[in-house]
Amino acid sequence: MAKRDYYEILGVSRNATEIEIKKAYRKLAIKYHPDKNPDNPEAEAKFKEAAEAYEVLSNPEKRQRYDQFGHAGVGGNGGFSGGGMNMDDIFSQFGDIFGGAFGGGFGGGFGGGSRRARRGSNLRVRLKLTLEEIAEGVQKKIKVNKLVQAEGVTFRTCPQCQGRGQVTRVTNTILGAMQTTSTCPACGGAGKIIDKRPPGVNEEGLIRKEEIVTIDIPAGVEDGMQLSFSGKGNEGPMGGLSGDLIVVIEELPHEKFQRDGMNILHDYYINFADLALGATIEVPTLKGKAKVKVEPGTQSGKVLRLRGKGLPHVQRHGKGDLLIHLNAWTPKELSAEEKKMMEKLQNSPNFSPTPTGKEKGFFERIKEYFSHN
Repeated sequence: MAKRDYYEILGVSRNATEIEIKKAYRKLAIKYHPDKNPDNPEAEAKFKEAAEAYEVLSNPEKRQRYDQFGHAGVGGNGGFSGGGMNMDDIFSQFGDIFGGAFGGGFGGGFGGGSRRARRGSNLRVRLKLTLEEIAEGVQKKIKVNKLVQAEGVTFRTCPQCQGRGQVTRVTNTILGAMQTTSTCPACGGAGKIIDKRPPGVNEEGLIRKEEIVTIDIPAGVEDGMQLSFSGKGNEGPMGGLSGDLIVVIEELPHEKFQRDGMNILHDYYINFADLALGATIEVPTLKGKAKVKVEPGTQSGKVLRLRGKGLPHVQRHGKGDLLIHLNAWTPKELSAEEKKMMEKLQNSPNFSPTPTGKEKGFFERIKEYFSHN
């Protein structure tokens, strides 16, 4: 089933401001909150869907990628892992957006009071792809060196906030006592601190470990495009959410083709006799070979278009074309017999250039090519 548009989910326009996006999400989150809709799978699904949309559209970098490439630009699943996301993840990341709508907590064990799980940092890697892999889409297993929760680490309740994740201060002013609440500086809002940690483990209880991550690359990606895979980055401290894995696409040069958006271009060298007499030639494609007819009297420089033999668009339907550029091949050396034949033809009136004005010059062919793209 195709994923719904994130702007449609939140009910906002594509040029909505951050404030409008936050307001729309808060309205939906309160409407479909688990406390208001107990044992209601449909409400829970809408609650998660709204959270996924907000996670992308509230992040300027992810929103820009989504606007440009759609769901594929953010890993196809927004900032979460689709159906695998849980309520604790949502509340720990967006809990503050609800304000006091549910009495400062979320009930049902979802919110964990005022504690806030810290999110892990993102990982960024470059992935080299061939044009054939880009044309079809590909599943890749990549090796990453990421931060993970170390074994043997133990935690204890933060003594400064007593596990609440927040500290409250009362200040006496001329207007009376004023109370302020802020994130606990000792535990960063987690409500706990490290008690014991083995050698090599950092102060957040994490250690670097090499892992193999499997990712699905959609067809049609481009060089320099960044794909975000949720939850595959560094793990969060003290059980917090994992960051994202940002994959930067690097397109490898191809020995036969050049890419121009969704189209691919190929230079084909053809002998003069085939251009003059006409021929059926065999040209390479991304999936093998194709036979193409060259009409008699075809001029060197003509571009033959094989529709639908190019690359798919990463978001829209349809494919580009394969453009075959015909180049007349001039032999560098001739045998004595060939030289006599060419000298005879050289003086033939029929071989003297006599353009009628209907032939397309270089600039006209370029103009025609770009008018189709």
